[in-house]
Amino acid sequence: MKKVVLLSLLCCFPFLLRPQEKQAKAFVNFNLQAAPKRETRAVWLTTFSNLDWPRTRATSQQTMIRQKQELTELLDKFAKANINTVLLQVRVRAAVIYPSAIEPWDKCLTGKEDGSPGYDPLRFAIDECHRRGMELHAWIAAMPAGEWKSLGCRRLAARGYKIRRFSTGAYMSPDDSRTAGYLADICAEIAEKYDVDGINLDYIRYPDGWPRPSGRNGDTPDNRRRNITRIVQAIHDRVKPMKPWLKISCSPIGKHSDLSRYSSKNYNARDRVFQDAQAWLRTGLMDQLYPMQYFRGDNYFPFCADWMENSHGGDVISGLGTYFLSPTEGNWTMADLTRQMSVSRSLGMGHAHFRAKFLAANLQGVYDHERLFNTSAALPPAMSRSSTMQPLPPTPLFTDNRLSAFHERNIVEFRWQGNSPYYNIYMSDRFPVDVTDPRNLVAQRLGRKAFYIRMEPEKRNRRYFAITAMDRFGNESRPLQETNAPS
Repeated sequence: MKKVVLLSLLCCFPFLLRPQEKQAKAFVNFNLQAAPKRETRAVWLTTFSNLDWPRTRATSQQTMIRQKQELTELLDKFAKANINTVLLQVRVRAAVIYPSAIEPWDKCLTGKEDGSPGYDPLRFAIDECHRRGMELHAWIAAMPAGEWKSLGCRRLAARGYKIRRFSTGAYMSPDDSRTAGYLADICAEIAEKYDVDGINLDYIRYPDGWPRPSGRNGDTPDNRRRNITRIVQAIHDRVKPMKPWLKISCSPIGKHSDLSRYSSKNYNARDRVFQDAQAWLRTGLMDQLYPMQYFRGDNYFPFCADWMENSHGGDVISGLGTYFLSPTEGNWTMADLTRQMSVSRSLGMGHAHFRAKFLAANLQGVYDHERLFNTSAALPPAMSRSSTMQPLPPTPLFTDNRLSAFHERNIVEFRWQGNSPYYNIYMSDRFPVDVTDPRNLVAQRLGRKAFYIRMEPEKRNRRYFAITAMDRFGNESRPLQETNAPS
């Protein structure tokens, strides 16, 4: 059925096949009314080789402050575009950007291996994302071990882990029975120490260049898939008992396998690099998938439908090749990207930009389009497969049973009581406030029980407010409406 919808969309908008700016804008305008209330809107923030962040090395108090500012400037920009999820690369190449008992500091922070930047970048990033109502997912590069002589790789080899050497670097061997436990330890360390919202597994597969299955000594495609699944299972089993609301995801190759009418051209997740990603979603080992769909035309759209047809109630987010908008990376036009974003949204997919640098630089107007495309804020989809229990609504704090009080200097103060970790604020010129309309959402995932907004008195008298509680799984309560409506 999804494939029929997809083909219908492509037929209905033939002008999308041409990249003229005027026609692209027309398509944007068509979608201004289609932004949903629940949708994952993400960006990959790469720390490997300082590709996205940081640009400044933290070697002094002053440069440490500048390094932090670089991050907050990026987050401010993403928040203004209503992006709600940041995938921050925290394990780079057998080295990390937080104080770890397992692996050394990555050199992206200070320019030196195992050099402390003088603060905890992961904790800082989490706090800054949460302050802006955004989720932070810890992006883990699983199999890569970095350069052969790097500190992280040498430590792994010294502890007896099987490491394979390729021209692109060293990799942990998926057929080493100890690999699963080691990577699970890293993910458990992050989950235990930090209030991350998810763990995103990258390179959870056999790397490119690995010899094809020989058939000898059990080296078969099925056993290779079992090896990767064993690692995913180990991570799931360590993390989920600790924090069942923590979203486990991965970034598989953008085509899961060959389709009946469309070939993957010998490069897919299941049969080439042995990622059984759709099975992980089906069995609950994964909550989300971010397929790296860095393709165009028939290499993109039919595979979107395939991912959604096999989502099994999980969240699927299309990984966009935004970097191809750069003339040094590819020859994509904005029409290529806007078409992908619009069709994937129509299928119920979220979207994630690879990478942060290219989105923030507004290449070919991509950041401007993101702001137009996301006409209102959105909450990430609830983890309905894990929990559907509705939390209790908040209760008013002011003695007159109101949600808010108006102060001098045109400040409206909201205070409430409740036991939930997050709260959402809605505002409308109609009473009661419709909390299903994303255009009414003015603040999301607040981690406190107070909110302030500046508003002229005449506007205050024409505005109504509501607040909902939200649990860790993303379930919302019934709204608390301000029943004493302004006169």
